[in-house]
Amino acid sequence: MTRTRAVVTDIEGTTTPISFVRDVLFPFARARLAEFIAAHGAEPAVAEQLAEARILAGDPAMNDAAVVAVLTGWIDTDRKAAPLKALQGMIWEDGYRRAGLKAPVYADAAEALRRWHAAGLRLAVYSSGSAPAQKLLFGHTDRGDLTPVFSGWFDLATGPKLERGSYAKIAAALGLPPAEILFLSDHPGELAAAVEAGLAAIRVDRGDTPPVPPGPQRTVRSFAEIDPG
Repeated sequence: MTRTRAVVTDIEGTTTPISFVRDVLFPFARARLAEFIAAHGAEPAVAEQLAEARILAGDPAMNDAAVVAVLTGWIDTDRKAAPLKALQGMIWEDGYRRAGLKAPVYADAAEALRRWHAAGLRLAVYSSGSAPAQKLLFGHTDRGDLTPVFSGWFDLATGPKLERGSYAKIAAALGLPPAEILFLSDHPGELAAAVEAGLAAIRVDRGDTPPVPPGPQRTVRSFAEIDPG
């Protein structure tokens, strides 16, 4: 039996309730988007993401009002666009640091992540949210600061979550054979892509998403049911 040496986890619906992202983080960024771009749009890091958003929207010359409208539409449709995720992360940073946002993390997830880390497993995150946003979330949770347990942060810069190549890149970045990596997610398509790349995969079903047909991967309700071995 192949030994698991690393665990890569999704966030939404896996370690953290989907409702936090959908009902707290998304509205927080949406309400502040226009003001943030007006105040910081000329800063290099922000300008770079706005330029990428314009290119994705098909109009590199669109003005700020138009790009705000596009980004707002992407928030409303939960589009997994890298520049949107980067900009959201910048806005959320202020929320965590100044507005007292706290990310809920399932108790079983926090306990397991700390236990696995103490046992010597390498832990990483792979989420559509930007790597800085991931670090902010896990650094400001209702279970304390969980960033020390993680040694890898992967986002859409690695590649789309439904493509096997993204998981191959993660394995290469971790320097491990894919078979020695366990991927945890609530999304069957992500799990299928991970398995195609050679990773082991377990579906975490927290009961807050619509039922899906059973897939070939094992399904658990809690991290307490997972023994990476």
